[in-house]
Amino acid sequence: MHSSAIFLIEFGAIILGLGLLGRLAGRFQFSPIPLYLLAGLAFGEGGLLPLGASEEFVAIGAEIGVILLLLMLGLEYTASDLVSNLKTQYPAGLVDMTLNALPGAALALLMGWGPVAAVVLAGVTWISSSGVIAKVLGDLGRLGNRETPVILSILVLEDLAMAVYLPIITALLAGVSLAAGSVTLAIALGVAGLVLFVAVRYGRVISRFVSSDDPEKLLLVVLGLTLLVAGIAQQLQVSAAVGAFLVGIALSGEVAEGAHNLLAPLRDLFAAVFFVFFGLHTDPQSIPPVILPALGLAVVTVLTKIATGWWAARRAGISVKGRWRAGGTLVARGEFSIVIAGLAVTAGIEPQLGPLATAYVLVLVVLGPLTARYTEPIAMRLAGRGTPPPDGLLAQRGTPAAETLEPMEDSGRDR
Repeated sequence: MHSSAIFLIEFGAIILGLGLLGRLAGRFQFSPIPLYLLAGLAFGEGGLLPLGASEEFVAIGAEIGVILLLLMLGLEYTASDLVSNLKTQYPAGLVDMTLNALPGAALALLMGWGPVAAVVLAGVTWISSSGVIAKVLGDLGRLGNRETPVILSILVLEDLAMAVYLPIITALLAGVSLAAGSVTLAIALGVAGLVLFVAVRYGRVISRFVSSDDPEKLLLVVLGLTLLVAGIAQQLQVSAAVGAFLVGIALSGEVAEGAHNLLAPLRDLFAAVFFVFFGLHTDPQSIPPVILPALGLAVVTVLTKIATGWWAARRAGISVKGRWRAGGTLVARGEFSIVIAGLAVTAGIEPQLGPLATAYVLVLVVLGPLTARYTEPIAMRLAGRGTPPPDGLLAQRGTPAAETLEPMEDSGRDR
């Protein structure tokens, strides 16, 4: 059979399979990410039916998937939002980094993987999944809750930290010298700072330049600009993903909204291909030896994320229930953990790092929605506060009884 025909059959089967898996995940109301990873494991190295003809195209699609993930993330925020969050919420960001990056780094060192792998695994355990968490908040009807801005602020700070973290990882994985790595980081920080400054001062001008009433032209200009900037950033050893993120930040208003709507289907397609590609390069037989460390790391970082959310919500003056909800919601890891691990796998730093990251993400991307839903009621029950006080006592305190009797998912809105 002709090679192009084999390619079309293989790639068509991949896309069709991803669509069916996405439907299955939607029916049971959970993230499709673990199913995409399992599909990659099934058809990759050591899997049931290894792919051949389409692997190179899937690799390119995976890289585009990472770029689009970061672009869409940047479109969610304006430069002023980022600056404001950085000024007001940086203590929560520091607590988040300390509590959640250290367990990953410590495990890598205990397993003898070395300092570079420790920095990589620290990022894997640090960054929560913005995509999964946003979906969970919508599904649970918590977008209007008082703790939700705290959750989103932590996610924003993590996303902003990626602009610094990814160039560091890129330099470390490339094995450059300390001087060259410092230059790379300085360039990354300089570019990020310059883009933020331009976006704050001239964001409207950039948006007007990109803007178009024709959806086709808007799509082509935004996508072309993103890929161009991502390529230049990668050439400068800054990271293509960071370049895409900064392009998203620079766009605002109707342009950002229009670009978001046009690019969302492309993002979903290529992001799914990215997860499959990561699974393709992970041998399923390499997962059992690291499953216990992955489970132990998952347990520890579930607790540290809950502690992070609880502390940040307490600092913001949120009620006890809202603090537990904030902590449970932050547990999910997903796309960015895989992006970081994928860089290390491509560089060939540590053979077991990829399998461990896969197992770790599989556990937490499934567990995350459950902790978001059940952390608060379990914590209240354990604390002996699961039963509301009698109406008479509420009346004595001057608190309307209806406030306590509203649905659990929405109970943070009036507090």
